[in-house]
Amino acid sequence: MQKTESKMNKAIASLESDYASIRAGRANPAILDKVTVEYYGVQTPLAQVGTISVPEARTIIIQPWDAGILKDIERAILSSDIGINPNNDGRVIRLNFPPLTEERRKELKKSISKRGEEAKVAVRNIRRDSIDEFKKQKKNNEITEDDLKDLEEKVQKITDKFIKQIEDITTDKEKEIMEV
Repeated sequence: MQKTESKMNKAIASLESDYASIRAGRANPAILDKVTVEYYGVQTPLAQVGTISVPEARTIIIQPWDAGILKDIERAILSSDIGINPNNDGRVIRLNFPPLTEERRKELKKSISKRGEEAKVAVRNIRRDSIDEFKKQKKNNEITEDDLKDLEEKVQKITDKFIKQIEDITTDKEKEIMEV
């Protein structure tokens, strides 16, 4: 049961990190999590080469500890898929987020719904695997028929709880996207 619950927690954590990387018209440093910069010949996460701050709702400022890598950071952001052009003033890099168009908001909402459904499928697959494991134990006479029924009910309750949690997270993200 604990293994089942921890796998379901991982599915939710994955969904949340997925949603964090979606650009919602307001500045969110999490969209830079996947951006890496070549620093002394090694691909290094952007957060490890400087300070990332959000001074305003639609602006992110990246202040590298080594001013010599400003061009590398700029190049890494341009080659990533975040779709923002960096502004380099010689000391810091600014990322200004334009407001999303209505059409883009609707596309993002569909993408969010799709990812939410994928997370639900993952949780249901975990449920199925757990129940299959319990049925094997029953077949090997490790548990009784009553134990099997009880375990199936518990797994279903846990699954329902996680499905509800996924729906709540998805709804919140959709509301955030649709805000103007």
